[in-house]
Amino acid sequence: MEYLPGLARWLHFMAGIMWIGLLYYFNFVQVAAVKAATADGNAAGITKHVAPRALLFFRWAAVVTWLAGALLLGGNFMAAFTFKAGFVGIGMGAWLGTIMLFNVWVLIWPNQKKILGIVSATDEEKNKARRVAFLASRTNTMLSIPMLFFMAGGFSHGAALGM
Repeated sequence: MEYLPGLARWLHFMAGIMWIGLLYYFNFVQVAAVKAATADGNAAGITKHVAPRALLFFRWAAVVTWLAGALLLGGNFMAAFTFKAGFVGIGMGAWLGTIMLFNVWVLIWPNQKKILGIVSATDEEKNKARRVAFLASRTNTMLSIPMLFFMAGGFSHGAALGM
């Protein structure tokens, strides 16, 4: 069981790179690309093949990142989430990550399913879904900056636990 913290740390790190990397891809690359491709009549390749696959990895990377982070906290999970002394930084990072995870699964993914036609929706529902998904995704982009700061700076990924 001595290897478990190291494995959890690498899983947290690698899944986090995928999650935040895809978040930045969606916000800084895909949104503009879909807009340009739609104007050219070529968005189908992105919306039919790229976006669903990227969203699959995006939402599950979020879950793996969160679970591996919780595993790293171990017995200090409650100390972090209740901001006990010595755990304020990692607690802030954990809360921001939790809010971001919520946004992925409760706001972004259900609305993306409507936008991409995975579930049927009227044009009005799709327009509303675009706005909700857009705002939640942009919120996550902004939350990722302090989240990364607190996760790395406030905890040093194991230093507070003596790992």
